[in-house]
Amino acid sequence: MIHFIRLLTSLLVAFTFSFNAIAAQISQQQIEQFKNLPKSQQQALAQSMGVDLDAVMGQISGSNQQTQLSSTPVVPRSTVENNVVEQAEVIEFESDTELFKPLTRFGIDVFSNAPSTFTPTMDIAIPNHYILGVGDQLSIQIYGKENAEYILPITREGNILIPDVGPIKVVGLAFAEMKKFLAERIQQRIIGVNVVVSLAELRSMRIFVLGDAYKPGPYILSSLSSVTHAIFAAGGVSDIGSLRNIEVKRAGKIVQTVDLYDLLIHGDSSSDILLQSGDVVFIPTQNKNVSIRGEVRRPAIYELKAGDNFNQIIAMAGGLLPSAYPQSTMVERYNQHSLLSIINIDLTDSQARKQLLKSGDYIRVLKSSGMYDQSITVIGAVTRPGKYQWQQGLKVADLLPNLDSHILPSADLSYGLIVRQKDQARNIEVLQFNLAKAVNKSTPNPVDNLVLLPNDKLLIFANVTKQLDEKISLDQLAFTQEQLFAKERQQAKTSHKEKSFWNKYGGSSSQYATYTRKTERFVNQSLVQMTNDSVDQEVDIREMGLFSRPRLLAPVLTKLRQQGASGQPIQLIEVDGQVKFPGVYPLAKNAKVSDLLAAAGGVKESAYLARAEVTRNKLTASGATKISLDVDLGLALKRDEVFDIALQSKDRLNVHKIPAWSENHVVELRGEFVFPGKYTIRRGETLADLVSKAGGLTQYAHPDASVFTRLKLKELEKQNLVKLAGDLRIEMASKSLTEQGASASYDDAQKLLADITNLDPVGRLVINLPSLMALNDNDVLLEGGDVLYVPTKNNSINVIGQVQVGSSHLYDNAMSTEDYLAQSGGIKKRADAERIYIISASGSIKMVEESNWFAGAEDAGLKPGDTIVVPLDSEYMNDLTLWSTATQIIYNAAVAVAAINGI
Repeated sequence: MIHFIRLLTSLLVAFTFSFNAIAAQISQQQIEQFKNLPKSQQQALAQSMGVDLDAVMGQISGSNQQTQLSSTPVVPRSTVENNVVEQAEVIEFESDTELFKPLTRFGIDVFSNAPSTFTPTMDIAIPNHYILGVGDQLSIQIYGKENAEYILPITREGNILIPDVGPIKVVGLAFAEMKKFLAERIQQRIIGVNVVVSLAELRSMRIFVLGDAYKPGPYILSSLSSVTHAIFAAGGVSDIGSLRNIEVKRAGKIVQTVDLYDLLIHGDSSSDILLQSGDVVFIPTQNKNVSIRGEVRRPAIYELKAGDNFNQIIAMAGGLLPSAYPQSTMVERYNQHSLLSIINIDLTDSQARKQLLKSGDYIRVLKSSGMYDQSITVIGAVTRPGKYQWQQGLKVADLLPNLDSHILPSADLSYGLIVRQKDQARNIEVLQFNLAKAVNKSTPNPVDNLVLLPNDKLLIFANVTKQLDEKISLDQLAFTQEQLFAKERQQAKTSHKEKSFWNKYGGSSSQYATYTRKTERFVNQSLVQMTNDSVDQEVDIREMGLFSRPRLLAPVLTKLRQQGASGQPIQLIEVDGQVKFPGVYPLAKNAKVSDLLAAAGGVKESAYLARAEVTRNKLTASGATKISLDVDLGLALKRDEVFDIALQSKDRLNVHKIPAWSENHVVELRGEFVFPGKYTIRRGETLADLVSKAGGLTQYAHPDASVFTRLKLKELEKQNLVKLAGDLRIEMASKSLTEQGASASYDDAQKLLADITNLDPVGRLVINLPSLMALNDNDVLLEGGDVLYVPTKNNSINVIGQVQVGSSHLYDNAMSTEDYLAQSGGIKKRADAERIYIISASGSIKMVEESNWFAGAEDAGLKPGDTIVVPLDSEYMNDLTLWSTATQIIYNAAVAVAAINGI
């Protein structure tokens, strides 16, 4: 069994490794594109990856998972001559849309969809220069003195036979000439009539389409057919046929050369002449072509003519996109040794664009960097974050002139940062300002209303401590709230982690339950609506979580740490203690203690302003030592020059708490008290003191059954349950692999362990309330959140567990434990009779010995409110050995809760 598991694991690892190696480079969409490639291209691509094609296709067809690109993808380049992917030739592209998308010849698809029968429409106007020939039929209408209508064909001799007029030769005449000529001849013979002449039916003609046509051969076409009609009839041009040098031959001589690029690119059909019977349309083999890809409007393979240069190829490709970087266009060209060489062309240089192209050139127009030139970025709790134009003398108040219209309600107006690039190495420095003072028009403060420089980034923070885990850069932060929230929501939806997504933003289970009906209104709320008081609470949570200090400062702190080097101290400082937002902050230029307190959101109510401590590194000849500086925060906040000291790298400010300061801690008394309710306790107050403050217990109280719960104990029990479930999970997994014949599956065990972690701990502290109140010895010091419940007197004994009928019985001091079990129908077959125990009303547990079974209730230690528990014998069946510990935990926990509820 063990050897089989090891073999299976090895096979799974081998399959996962081979498939992931491919899945790391291709997504599901690209897999479909790969499957649609010709067999030769698939083989070449598989060889370039170093894998077997059959194995790749088998893994692709057997997998339905969509994988993500983990690295910059590569795509094989099509050669210009035969459009076949070579084995080792791969080029990286910035966009995933370029993957597995080979270039196609421009214009080749226009003529590829030929109709099954080619019959040009006959209701078009006949051109005046149309030459009449044998087979055409004329329609002649005579009206006036005489009325007649004739449909007359042109005979083989070139005549038409008109009744009462005779034969008239019309072959070789143009259509316009023929109409005038016939009208005059008929009016000469028949006086007093008018004549209307038109073509009733066109003749057919036989032409030849030869050369590299898709289906070369003879074709019968209408006499109004042109060169393009003939190409359509032949199914278009073959893969190697030319589009730019099509010849029309008549009687062995070339009468017209057709360049279809004029028609396809410029719409010029002047060379598309009408054909005559016996004409030959000859499509030669293409001679030269180049490929162009990248930031052009129409990437494709283009055919060259003599004298074409970069101006022509850019025009053929529709011109450059605005995102193109033409200064460094890459050209792959075969040299005289038949090896590929790289040539960089500056397409902004008119002389460089006049260079002639060579057959086989592969042109790649690169994409621009996407960087902004001389812009200002506003990031954070503002109504319209993003990029803004920089102008000379631009200040903070110019970008954010009004707090109500430009700043979100959650913004911290006392702390803002400007992240500025200070040198060509892209090192940054940080400037701090007070936003409220910067935009105050009545009393402008030039110290805070700083002058902005190109590429500055303004960070406006929200007054929250919520931190999101996702790591992003400063540029990514310059989005609107909708963009950021929609991006994270989509990622959570894709990975089926919507519940954790809401929890990350501070959402509750009720918010998650109502997500479906609220989602559209939730996501589509505008930035203006976010500033209204009527906005949903979820939007405020989203807004604050996006622009908290930890989130916005993370990329700044990372960059400052990277800048640190010998002789260049890391420009970071830290504040801890009684401030609203303790943590690490950037050391702003000329920052002092008061600036650090503003960065931390100010001091708390409990802060001790008379004395704080600044810890600093002092470098000496022997090394670095720590020194401490005492600071009066009260004077420092008033900008006193003595105590508002300038900060240095790695300074740490510790703000102390006022001695003996304590927050309002509330304890609740429930049940049989004279004055039950919630009480605010002082430091050091005990449980007996609080009971006395509440007027003591009523005459109906049952102090022996009191329940005292504490939040810390509840959290500790929850942690222990999680840890224990983890240990059991490992043990069960180990046993399921090593023991044979186990009936319990690992999945069932996982469900059982999930039940353990879902148990709600009680957090009960077992106390003897009468003893505490009488002796006042070893009393319990109270903490915030404590709850004491004293129930009404209960004169019953509860029996639960593995008995026939779990029930409650009236207390009788003459009855023993066995008597109560007998009244409950006795114990079950699966009961563990040797481990029957009693949960007293106070919460303590004692075992029942067999010698006490026949004693009375008083001798057995039973008191009113006690619970007799008959546990399950987990070793009743051999197949339950893996389940014993987990079952016992769930069972005992459920029993304990039932016992407390029964009090």
